[in-house]
Amino acid sequence: MAHLRRFEDLAKANGGNRAAGTPGYEATAAYVEKELKNAGYKPTRQYFEFRFEQVTRTSLTQVSPQQRSVEHNPMSYSPGAPVGGITADLVVPAVATGCDAAAWQGVQATGKIALVQRGTCSFAVKSQMAKAAGASAAIIYNSTDDALSGTLGGPAPDYVPTTGITKAEGESLLAATKAGPVRMTFVLDKIMEQRKTFNIIAETPWGSSDNVVMVGAHLDSVTGGPGINDNGSGSAAILEVARELNKQSNIQGNLKRMPNKVRFAWWGAEEIGLLGSTHYVNDLVATKPDQLKKIATYLNFDMVGSPNYIIGVYDADQSTYKAPVPVPPGSVATEKVFTDYFHAVKQPWVDTEFSGRSDYQAFIVNGVPASGLFTGADGKKSAEEKALFGGTVGETYDPNYHTPQDDLTNIDKTALEINSDAIAHAVLTLATSTKAVNGRS
Repeated sequence: MAHLRRFEDLAKANGGNRAAGTPGYEATAAYVEKELKNAGYKPTRQYFEFRFEQVTRTSLTQVSPQQRSVEHNPMSYSPGAPVGGITADLVVPAVATGCDAAAWQGVQATGKIALVQRGTCSFAVKSQMAKAAGASAAIIYNSTDDALSGTLGGPAPDYVPTTGITKAEGESLLAATKAGPVRMTFVLDKIMEQRKTFNIIAETPWGSSDNVVMVGAHLDSVTGGPGINDNGSGSAAILEVARELNKQSNIQGNLKRMPNKVRFAWWGAEEIGLLGSTHYVNDLVATKPDQLKKIATYLNFDMVGSPNYIIGVYDADQSTYKAPVPVPPGSVATEKVFTDYFHAVKQPWVDTEFSGRSDYQAFIVNGVPASGLFTGADGKKSAEEKALFGGTVGETYDPNYHTPQDDLTNIDKTALEINSDAIAHAVLTLATSTKAVNGRS
C-alpha cells in the first residue's frame, strides 16, 4: 500500500496519470528503481520507441433538435478532429453496423457524422467504411448497456475521428434521426507523436542464469487516470516481493542457495498494445535466443486488487475456458503452483481465461510457459462468484477501470493481500525448483 500511495502521489503531481512516455511514468519508474537499488538489485532500463497518443480536449454535443452533452470515449488510434471540431448532421448506414460498401449504398454521407452500431466487424473497419462513404467522423454505439471504450488497433491513414457511446445513447440518437436532422459537434484534440519509453529489468544476484523464473507486471497507466489498480497493484505487489526476497536472502543466507535466478520486469506501454513485453521477447528472439530458452516460466500480474474482485488464475489447463492462444508445455504446472497454494490455505479461486490479453502474450507465442493472477476488469460478477468472494452481482469487477477514479480508493486490500501472498509463494516455490514445469531442479 505504501508503494501504491506513492504511485498515486506521483500521478497527481504529473497531470493525473503515469502513462508511457509521460513525466508520470518517468517519476514512477525512478521510484521503483530506487526501491530496487535499496534492496540490493541493479535495475536496468530497456528503451524502445512507440507512438504516443493523448487526448487533450474532447466533447460530443448534440446541437439540435435539442442541445446536450453526450458521454463518449474516443477510440485509441483515432485521428484527431480539425481545430474547433466537426459540426455536421448525423447519417445512418443502410445496414446499421456499416461494415462494407454495400451497407452505405445509396446513403448520402459526405461531410456528415456516421452513427454506426457495434457488431459484425471491427471498429477499425467501421471507421474505414465511414470514411470511404464520405463521412467526416464516426460515432459507434454499443450493443450492451455499458460504456464503449475501444481501439482502432493501430494508426492508419484511412480512419475518420471515431468515438464510442452507450447503447442507450445510440438508440436515442437513432430515434431522433427518424424524426428529422440531428446535428452534432465532435471535438477531439490529440497529441500524436513518436516517443521513447522503457522497461525496468532487475534480477536476483543469486541463482542460476540457466534456469530463470521471470515475474512481470506493467508499470504504465492509461493517459486518462492514475492506474492504481491497473496496474499499480501488480507493479507494487511484485516490487514488494522483490524487496522482501533479497532482504531475506541477506538476513538468512538460505535464499542464496536457491538454484534458480528470479528476474523481475516492470513493462512499459502495455496499455497501448503490450509493447514493452513484446519488445523484450522480440529482442531476445533476434539477438539472444539462447537466453529466451533459459526462461523456465513467466508469471504475469495485471490487476490484483479490483474492488469487486475475483481471485482468478489463468486457466492453462483449459478446465473452464478453451484457450484462444497457444498454451506452451509447462503452463499447466505453473498454474498448479497457484491453485495448490490456494487449496492449501483454503482460499476460493476461479479460472480466468488464458487469453493472451496481457504481457504474457509474447512469451507464450515463443514457447515460454506462463500463468498468473487476475482480479477482474470490465467483466461482471456472477452470483456464483459472489458466493465465493462477496461483492456485488451484475457489477463490473472494476467499475473504475481506465478512468480517473482508478485511485487508491479503488483498491480492495483483501484481494491485494491474498494475491501478494500467492505471488510470494509462487516465486519462492519456483526459485527452489521448476522440476514440474521443465524437469529441472
